[in-house]
Amino acid sequence: MIPYYEQLTDEEKEQLQHVIRLLQRQTFLLERKYEKRSGRLVYNKDFRIADYHQEFLREYFRIAGIELKENSHMGILYIEGETILGEKIPKLATIYLLILKLIYDEHMEEASASNNIYTSIGEMNEKIGEFHLLKNLSSITEMRRAIALLKRYQMIEPLDVLEELNESTRMIIYPCVNVLLMADDVRKLIESFTKEDEHGNDGGEETSIQGIIEDLSE
Repeated sequence: MIPYYEQLTDEEKEQLQHVIRLLQRQTFLLERKYEKRSGRLVYNKDFRIADYHQEFLREYFRIAGIELKENSHMGILYIEGETILGEKIPKLATIYLLILKLIYDEHMEEASASNNIYTSIGEMNEKIGEFHLLKNLSSITEMRRAIALLKRYQMIEPLDVLEELNESTRMIIYPCVNVLLMADDVRKLIESFTKEDEHGNDGGEETSIQGIIEDLSE
């Protein structure tokens, strides 16, 4: 494994290091991402690099008890393992992620030909109200932060300007929501949030999605 790495050019080493850090931080890489300039999905450079060095990466992560997997149908490379720590995110972003998974599954059941599903802030808020996940409406600033965070971790891609965020703001839901959450996990997590709010939780704390899922599966 080391000889392989040492034979790479300095540029290739930097690219590989970047991809490793990216996988460790967000656990997956998308094959294609939306590009606003062209208005279409384009091939992701990071995915191409990881795919090219896939054999090396598999061995690299295997040493740490982590498995590198590929879902060619969804166009995702991702890692799984007990040693992966879920990064904490604000509760509103967690709730948005749960709702995005529900919307994604519903649209896929409609026999959509694409793995990338479109939604809007209005549809998300409607689902949040349906499941009584928030007692009070979040501020526009909180909503922007939550959406920006999910965009950063490539869960979604807003199609409209976030500074003009409103009910009609559109976004793409990337298929990587399936890597983080399964349908049963989503239902359990929604129930847990509902129970918290029934006990007067103000919803301001941070949560770790992966950690909650692991607790629910014990």
